[in-house]
Order: sequence, then structure tokens, then C-alpha cells
Amino acid sequence: MAEETPFFSIIIPVYNRPDEVRELLESLTQQTYTDFETLLVEDGSTRRCDTVAQAYADRLAIRYFYKENSGRSLTRNYGMERAAGKYLVFFDSDCVIPPAYFETVKRHLDAAPADCYGGPDAAHSSFSRLQKAINYSMTSFFTTGGIRGGKGSMEKFTPRTFNMGFSQEVYRRVGGFADMFGEDIDLSLRIRDAGFTTALFRDAYVYHKRRVSFRSFYRQVFVFGMARVDLYLLHPESLKVVHLLPACFVLGVAALLIGSLWCAWALLPLAFYYALLFLESLVKNRSVAVALLSWITCTIQLGGYGIGFLKAFITKVIFRRQVDREAELAKHYKKK
Repeated sequence: MAEETPFFSIIIPVYNRPDEVRELLESLTQQTYTDFETLLVEDGSTRRCDTVAQAYADRLAIRYFYKENSGRSLTRNYGMERAAGKYLVFFDSDCVIPPAYFETVKRHLDAAPADCYGGPDAAHSSFSRLQKAINYSMTSFFTTGGIRGGKGSMEKFTPRTFNMGFSQEVYRRVGGFADMFGEDIDLSLRIRDAGFTTALFRDAYVYHKRRVSFRSFYRQVFVFGMARVDLYLLHPESLKVVHLLPACFVLGVAALLIGSLWCAWALLPLAFYYALLFLESLVKNRSVAVALLSWITCTIQLGGYGIGFLKAFITKVIFRRQVDREAELAKHYKKK
């Protein structure tokens, strides 16, 4: 159990996800390092998880809060205002935390202190085939440049809120999350710009379950693509080659499909690329079914992100038109 002033404060925003929260809290009871408190912040849910939190009150130092709906950024900020730990840690409600997670993070911080840290996400063996395929599409070097996978990446590492932590000093000087899409990347960039150190702990991974369908996955990555343009407008230096690849994929596939009307060999580069995806997913997941599903999820990941990026870039950068955030939220990022 946590001491009076815990080392870690875990902040979990939740909206209508009592079953997910139960799995997450259960995984926290299995931690080998226990000097932490858990702040569960309900963001105006109609399906509350207060009874779930109460069920774990005898095994975790847990505090439950209910507030009016305001979105995940302000909900995380609400939790930070009430946290007592030396480090503030963020998980998504659809994460499951390996037993040695906090022991691993504490070991890294003791060996080489960092103001802010993050880790990768991984697929547990119990995940469904679709969950494994989505995890592959979000972590592969061939799709995202390895940004979320914790290995070789084409972008300087920026912690994200499915697995992220920073000190109270960072919070006091930099502040909380902005009410925007891509809020975790924005905060990571502000932390870096303020001169704080940021570290990637490759072995401090979480299992990210991502309970989504193909349709909801598309909506999610579409918003990620739009958010990248917002981040570019706020932090122009943050736009890297890897962020342009999905848009290049969309334009390239369109060009190859048009070219194939005259010459079928035009599709050869696309066939080679999909062969690479299949083989890598097969090696990682050891499942032909998951590898085949990975073709679909990778297409959705690249296509959705690329289309969202192109739409936002054309409207906000080329035509310099301000888009109503609430309208975009309602249309493309409906809460489940």
C-alpha cells in the first residue's frame, strides 16, 4: 500500500468504461512496487465506476472523483490538481499494467533521474486477433516509424498519455494539458522546450487493449492525423518526415491505382509493401490470421491518418480556415 506521500500518483480519466477500469485496477493490485496512489476521475459518465473503485479500496490507495463532462485533457488536469505523489503517471482506461511496471520505472529513475518519462505499448497474449493487429499497425516501423513501439523510431521520442509520467516540478512550471487533440504530444513538447529531461524506458511497457472496431479505429486515427496539423501550427519544428508518410501513402496508392489502369505492374511496389507488413506481423504475432488482419488495420491506420492530415492541412494551412473544434469532435471522435 502507498505511504502518506506516495512516490507515484496514477491519474486515470474514464468515461463509461467500468469494465475496463476493473481490469486496470486489478492489474495495479499485482504490482511488485506499491508506493503509489490511484486517482480515478470520472468525466461525466452515465455508466459510473464508483462501485468498481470501492471494490478495490481495501487493496489500493484509491481516490474516486466525479465531475461534469469536459473532455480528457481537463479531466487529467483535475486529477493532477489533487495528486500528492512526487511523479504524476497517466494511463488510458483501456490499459493493463504488467506486475513489474512501477518497479521498472523506479529502478530507471533511481539510476538516471528524468523529469519526464514514457514507455511503449504492447499486445498481451490474451488479446483478440483484432487487438493484436491494431497494436501491430500502431507500433510497426513500417507504419508509424516505431513511434509507439519503443524500438527504432524516425521521430525523437515524445511520451504519450497511455504510458507517461512526469514530476510535480514539471507540472508546477509547465502546467497541464491543453484542451485540444494531440494534447499529450503538445505537453511533451512544452516539457522539452522548458529544458526538462525526457526519457524512454523501453522495458516499462503497458498492454493497450484498444477495444475498437474497424470503424472506430478509423475515426481515431483520422483525428490523430488532424491533430498533427494543429501541433504543427503550435510547434512548427515538431513536424517530421514520419508524420508525412501516411499522407504520402494515400496519395501514392491513389497514383498507383490510377497507373494500374494502363499497366498492372504499377501495383508492384504496393504488393511488395504489403508483403513486408504480412511477414513482419507474422513473425511478431505468430499467427497467419493476425497477419492477414494487419493488412486491414495498417491500411486503416495509414489511410485514416493520411486523410485526416490532408484534410486539416488543406483547410487550416493552405486556406487558413479555422475549424470548429466541437463540430469536429462530434463528427469524428464520438465517445463510445
